[in-house]
Amino acid sequence: MNKIVCIVGPTASGKSSLAVDVALKFSGEIISCDSMQLYKNMDIGTAKITAEEARGVPHHLTDVFDIDTVFSVSEYVKLAGKCVEDIESRGRVPVFCGGTGLYIDSFVSGLEFGEYENLPEYRAYLEEYAKENGEEALHEMLRKADPEAAEKTDPHNVKRVIRALEVYKSSGEPISVWNKRAADSAVKKDTLMIGLTFRDREKLYERINARVDIMVKNGLVEETERLIRSGLRETVTASQAIGYKELYPYIDGFASLEECVERLKINSRRYAKRQMTWFSRNGDIKWFYRDETDDELLKASVFRTVEEYLA
Repeated sequence: MNKIVCIVGPTASGKSSLAVDVALKFSGEIISCDSMQLYKNMDIGTAKITAEEARGVPHHLTDVFDIDTVFSVSEYVKLAGKCVEDIESRGRVPVFCGGTGLYIDSFVSGLEFGEYENLPEYRAYLEEYAKENGEEALHEMLRKADPEAAEKTDPHNVKRVIRALEVYKSSGEPISVWNKRAADSAVKKDTLMIGLTFRDREKLYERINARVDIMVKNGLVEETERLIRSGLRETVTASQAIGYKELYPYIDGFASLEECVERLKINSRRYAKRQMTWFSRNGDIKWFYRDETDDELLKASVFRTVEEYLA
């Protein structure tokens, strides 16, 4: 494994454009670390990079799965590893870009996830159980099976609770045991972590609001309607993507478009805050602030940092 560059940060901070600049400068190819851009046809709502914006730079791990596919961080780590090997075999630099902190941290940390059998019927049963009995009742099932995992898992994060129960049902071992085994065998990868954000949080929020308006103008409502016809609402993961679920009440006739767009802006700002909370815990990230310098000076500073790292 050679050197890897990662560009991370909150939504709407300009990561994608900077990653393309870095890839063009240093003969790189980009690997997305966005959990929703993996899905096909979820383009506008996930701010997926366009061919024009990519400027000829190859992008990996976008448009990989149909929306009904259930995807896990362990699967991401495996796919990302294959991408890195492929890119490096051609003498090019892997440049990760995205805001799904769990995905990129798991890969960089070198976590190796063991194999366990997927149980789609059991998963469906748990989903129905949660709907009928509530999230707390589902979490109580996990507490009985794996108290340690239950202690660390938010009862309202139904997806993670179900995954922990599925692991236990499939393997007979608590997910806490699997996680410890993965951590014990981890070999951290040689990585440069670059963070892009704004010192003034309000400026970031203004960009988020503006981007939502552009998404709506570019056809977000129509994209959401197409995805719903393709079964978006019945999916486990894709249905929870910020950018689509907020529009359901408008499409159903229960709320105005203005109300739903405002909700989307609020949820996007909250998501950015959660992203910053996640990344702020990582002391290895070298932060660059877009509101402290102009774009060209910032890009030059990033280039110097990458050049020193790759030397």
